[in-house]
Amino acid sequence: MKTRVAMIFGGKSVEHEVSVISGIQAYLSMNTDKYDVIPVYMNKKNEMYIGEDIGKIEEYKDIPALLNKSKRVIMLREGDKVVLKEQKTKLFGGMKPIEIDVAFPVVHGTNVEDGAFQGYLKTLGLPFVGCDVTASAVGMDKYIQKLILKENNIPVLDAKLYTGSDYANMDKMVGGIEATFGYPVIVKPVNLGSSVGITVAKDRDSLVAALDNGFKYSTKVLVEHAISKLREINCSVLGDENEAEASEIEEPMHTEDILSYEDKYVSNAKGSGSKGMASVARKIPAEVSPEMREKIRDLAVRAFKVLGCNGVSRIDFMIDEETGNLFFNEINTIPGSLAFYLWEPIGVPYKELLDRMIKLALKRARTEESITYTFDTNILNGASFGGGKLPGKNKLKA
Repeated sequence: MKTRVAMIFGGKSVEHEVSVISGIQAYLSMNTDKYDVIPVYMNKKNEMYIGEDIGKIEEYKDIPALLNKSKRVIMLREGDKVVLKEQKTKLFGGMKPIEIDVAFPVVHGTNVEDGAFQGYLKTLGLPFVGCDVTASAVGMDKYIQKLILKENNIPVLDAKLYTGSDYANMDKMVGGIEATFGYPVIVKPVNLGSSVGITVAKDRDSLVAALDNGFKYSTKVLVEHAISKLREINCSVLGDENEAEASEIEEPMHTEDILSYEDKYVSNAKGSGSKGMASVARKIPAEVSPEMREKIRDLAVRAFKVLGCNGVSRIDFMIDEETGNLFFNEINTIPGSLAFYLWEPIGVPYKELLDRMIKLALKRARTEESITYTFDTNILNGASFGGGKLPGKNKLKA
């Protein structure tokens, strides 16, 4: 019997469209001899839809029309199974609930990649591909991520976190940034990906504009020194916190100081339809020394394990060409296009990559089933609130 997989993409995120591209790429690459795959689209309200056309990228040119001919479903537990069930059930001729064995989220950004959606799947008791709740949350929070990595001797750039209360006093915040870092600096929303909201500032006016832009997308922003002579090198990792391996490395090409959203998803897709991160101009393998290649790959695996990741992640590194120093930049726990283009050069086709990710999810589910989650106690036998009424203020005092 085939394993039934819900391939889920979209969601309430500024990276919604990127997720649709990544999700449909994955859906079309699955081994259908082994898996029965149900593409599930989440709109920007996180409502789920299935249907004959949900897995066709050309249908997303008119999303309202697509949804009109699709079925809105909800995911819920019935007995010992998790099912997709039509949201508005009919007395006759309604959709039969579809049992799901494993969820495969191909989602990017806040609300879906940051542990929120993973927590929903975990609460349902449905095995899911990718990082667990904690690793997903840490992977999206660039500040907490840095603290953990620094504690484990993985090189990161020093940074400061700024919140809405800092933003309320712009002059003080800007002065503090100038005193701490000087120029240039890079401003990042603390919990977004795909380079959304990220800006390099080289003077006070551009810093103010960068902060305005960053706080437009997040309630917290991160500021760090911007490397002037920067090379960006990316490496993917596959595995879990116990065993993991690194892919080939790449150097993505960009048109500005940093790899922008337009570099990733727009400029390389003109005239041919976007292929997501797979369309980015890049050098594979990156042109670095054999020693630097292995240093990057080893560091990628170490960081992946330290952060407790699972499935496939992509880790972005920075090389300061003035000093030769290598720094961890950030991790993408569900990378664009699932970074398949970094695995094919070392002999792992996309179909096999997806298969291995599902096996890792089922392995984790088996491990979690062996853990005890109950503790025998009779504490409720003697619990009482005095005949069903809450005690008065004085009775609550010790």
